[in-house]
Amino acid sequence: MKYLEDIAEFRSSPELVAKLYEHSILKTYEAGSVILNEHAHIRSIPIVIRGVMKVIRTEDDGREILLYYIKAGESCIMSFLGGLHNEPSKVKVEIEDDAEILFLPVDKVSLFIKEHPEWLDYIFRSYHKRFEELLETINAIAFKKVDERLLTLLGKKAELTASSTIAITHEQLASELGTARAVVSRLLKQLEEAGQVQLGRNKITLV
Repeated sequence: MKYLEDIAEFRSSPELVAKLYEHSILKTYEAGSVILNEHAHIRSIPIVIRGVMKVIRTEDDGREILLYYIKAGESCIMSFLGGLHNEPSKVKVEIEDDAEILFLPVDKVSLFIKEHPEWLDYIFRSYHKRFEELLETINAIAFKKVDERLLTLLGKKAELTASSTIAITHEQLASELGTARAVVSRLLKQLEEAGQVQLGRNKITLV
């Protein structure tokens, strides 16, 4: 488990940590749970204590694409920005791996910025990290083939869950990559024939 005290910006500020625990609500979610939908009003900011969340962008035609993951000790900068400016969410946030999430009310976010510079440092670091990951996503879509993106995604999921076996469907992979299910199924079959993966029912094992 990742405690708030373990986060670099908070180590020197036990007062801020105490306030975060005092004013936030801790909730537990199973993988697949959606904790924030697009166009929803943002009332609180999620901080991951345990597990993994993923941030997804959905188009009007229903197509989705994975933007980035949020791991233990991290938060969703899009929620920060939407909450601070009283704007509806522009993304969907879903639980990737069973998680414990600390929800801090939006009004406390602004208050802590004024009272604790460590909190502002945490927000800036989160923004910088997410910006770099979005650039990586854009670069992958623009310049990498789908098979490269698929292998990268599988590797990242295995790293996040600390397991070489990933419980996921071809449809889910296609959704996160922003491509068709038939394309993913064909590429996975090629990877299996090349000895890079083993395919099972709703699961994929990296070899």
